[in-house]
Amino acid sequence: MIEARLDEEQGADILVVKPGMPYLDVVSQLRNRTDLPLAIYQVAGEYAAIKFGSLAGALDEKETVMEVMTGFKRAGADIIVSYYTHQVAQWLSESKVRDR
Repeated sequence: MIEARLDEEQGADILVVKPGMPYLDVVSQLRNRTDLPLAIYQVAGEYAAIKFGSLAGALDEKETVMEVMTGFKRAGADIIVSYYTHQVAQWLSESKVRDR
């Protein structure tokens, strides 16, 4: 919180929290303390954990990714940076076509 306040005082246009998944509480606290846009960055290790977990059959990739993205949004992120961005856009597009 101190670092975010200093960044804001120095004129930051946006605050970025990374890694994303372990710091949802920080995003939530920042959301309550600032009007700046908040970005959350899903780092490579978080991506790899989901990717390899799904390849091993331990989890459903799409379901897990969408749950993580929902968690980021619910925590207060305005912007989500992820290696899954393209795939999420594709899944959402396919979902819109099915819902018509």
